Amino acid sequence: MDMTQGPIFMNIVKYTLPLILTGTLQLLYNAADIIVVGKFGSDTALAAVSSTGALINLIVNVFMGLSIGSSVLVAQSFGANRRKDVSDAVHTSIAIALISGIVVGIFGFFASRGMLELMDSPEDVIGLSTIYVKIFFLGSPANMLYNFGAAILRAVGDTKRPLYYLMFSGVVNVVLNLIFVIVLGLDVAGVALATIISQIISAVLIILCLLHSDGPVRLYVKKIKIHWSKLGKILAVGLPAGIQGSVFSISNVIIQSSINGFGMSTIIGGNGAAANIEGFIYNAMNSVYQAAITFTGQNYGAKKFKRIKAVAFECVAIVFCVGFGLGVIAKIFSTQLLGIYTSKPEEIFYGTVRMNVICLTYFTCGMMDVMVGLLRGIGRSLIPTIDSILCVCGFRILWIFTYFAAYKATGADPKDCLTILYISYPISWAMAFLVHLGCFIVFYKIARKKSGGEISEEDEKAVAEA
Repeated sequence: MDMTQGPIFMNIVKYTLPLILTGTLQLLYNAADIIVVGKFGSDTALAAVSSTGALINLIVNVFMGLSIGSSVLVAQSFGANRRKDVSDAVHTSIAIALISGIVVGIFGFFASRGMLELMDSPEDVIGLSTIYVKIFFLGSPANMLYNFGAAILRAVGDTKRPLYYLMFSGVVNVVLNLIFVIVLGLDVAGVALATIISQIISAVLIILCLLHSDGPVRLYVKKIKIHWSKLGKILAVGLPAGIQGSVFSISNVIIQSSINGFGMSTIIGGNGAAANIEGFIYNAMNSVYQAAITFTGQNYGAKKFKRIKAVAFECVAIVFCVGFGLGVIAKIFSTQLLGIYTSKPEEIFYGTVRMNVICLTYFTCGMMDVMVGLLRGIGRSLIPTIDSILCVCGFRILWIFTYFAAYKATGADPKDCLTILYISYPISWAMAFLVHLGCFIVFYKIARKKSGGEISEEDEKAVAEA
């Protein structure tokens, strides 16, 4: 898809719909893990699996951020019609994926138990959690190859083929979940094995796609190597993105540790089920974020700044409608949705505590992410990282160790303590969105001037109004 031409709104819709379906399927397959162990596994299996997400994201996100750098570089080069630069970026990206997958796998496998202990995982949960995490990280190379390959295809407007590959591998994941857990009785180890097998399948499919693609994104095995000039550009965007993701994960690990600190598997399980449901809303909003990166990147490469401005307004409007609409639906049907994951009334109750706070405010997270995507699309990745560390992570950590800690020390009911803990989410999202918005206005203006010429009076007025 050439995003430098044609109607912006309809192109965004065409681009995001396959992304939403892809992410939804991915979440459904992840949900299948939780549902299967929650319904058919041991008593603490749900808590064991659902409590590992923050730790996994903490380790993976630094390297996953590099895939964002790859996507931006490919999109900018594609928009500027620099075919050799696109090809060099593709081969560098695959080399990075292989190296980072091996590094993540080794570190995650050996560090998992110690990090779960630092998170105060309860004794009745930590053994199963460790098994799940160790097996999950064995599939890291495949996970990285799929995500980097999908980022390359999305950068040139192809969001359909990653969807098809995920559909197939995801069906395999669900079938293997049922076989491994219900038939073979492998419990947590079974869902972890099903996950990495499906990841290997999706990685093989995405690599085969690149090997047989037409145009500059075609992959040649013999050409896979690090092009140092491309690596520098990928790191300039991707490393801050990865650091931001990991710092986000650190704050989420601290929040998960605070939840673990209640010492109740019902709270851990309910929180994990609620977070999984919220993931469907986040996925839809994150698809708009991906569109913001790619559309901005291509138009930045083509130096079409009026289209960048239009992309900004339309992406923010779309993500608000999507986030608020889906949040209202999730809030209304929260009990029924949680009942899909668990039949335990206590876990459902504590899941609704989280959803009551998050669902109606989740759109602010989407708006925050869109602004980050716009900034990264024009090559400004460090600024949103600093903003996010201060406004989101720093604020949450401060909130947890001051207000939340003081409130919990009063001996208040766990329900009320959890509500106070969860309120830190929407406040931090809103703060970060406002800061990102101001930064985008400033750097849009700077980028327009650097492209060759002053901004027109019309654009000056638009910037002032924004």
